[in-house]
Amino acid sequence: VLDDARQGLTQVVRGRDLFHATAIHVVLQHLLGLPTPRYFHHALIDDATGRKLSKSLDSKSLADLRAE
Repeated sequence: VLDDARQGLTQVVRGRDLFHATAIHVVLQHLLGLPTPRYFHHALIDDATGRKLSKSLDSKSLADLRAE
């Protein structure tokens, strides 16, 4: 939340898997007197097995999937 405030972010787009974490971010922003950006949580893109595409899971990139 500190980085977001320092960068002057007014909108944050993230996956629905982070929806519940957003509440604590908003509380911290309030307690620290920081502005709260607008949040949008999008649906996740899953692979053929139903697992979310993620860099942390070493998933293929969207560009690679399009090329295939």
